[in-house]
Amino acid sequence: MKKDTSLILKSELFWWITTLVVLIAVLWPIYSNNTRFTFLIPNIVFILVFITFTRYIFLLKQTPLRYAQWAKVVVFLTCIPLVVYLIQEVHAFQVFADEIGIQALFERLAEKEQSRLVEYTKTEMTFFGVGSIIATILMPFRMLISFWRTHNHGTT
Repeated sequence: MKKDTSLILKSELFWWITTLVVLIAVLWPIYSNNTRFTFLIPNIVFILVFITFTRYIFLLKQTPLRYAQWAKVVVFLTCIPLVVYLIQEVHAFQVFADEIGIQALFERLAEKEQSRLVEYTKTEMTFFGVGSIIATILMPFRMLISFWRTHNHGTT
């Protein structure tokens, strides 16, 4: 059992390091060209939630949540306010993009580079924002199924 737990913890550490590398790689083009991007925290949350929850939805047996029934309940209950927060932030970004324009964030850049960054930023924020909302909506169902399986069948 100790070897199994050690392997799960090593796997979890590997995934968090991978998530951090993806986070830096995705955000680098935006933040290397602009220091006043107002959506830094929501953008980080979008990426972290999307990668982590998607991983937990498909690979729950290889996570520390495997048999932690209390943690499944906590994740289940946390998803409700989290989905509201994610929807609010995606909406705030869309309002900003429509009313002010993302190009206002990259005013000091040349027009060609500015248009590339505007398109990249809009695509990246929309992808991870919507993906994180979908993953957060699906996560409680996955936790419920896993909770039921563990309680009734001894599996996850």
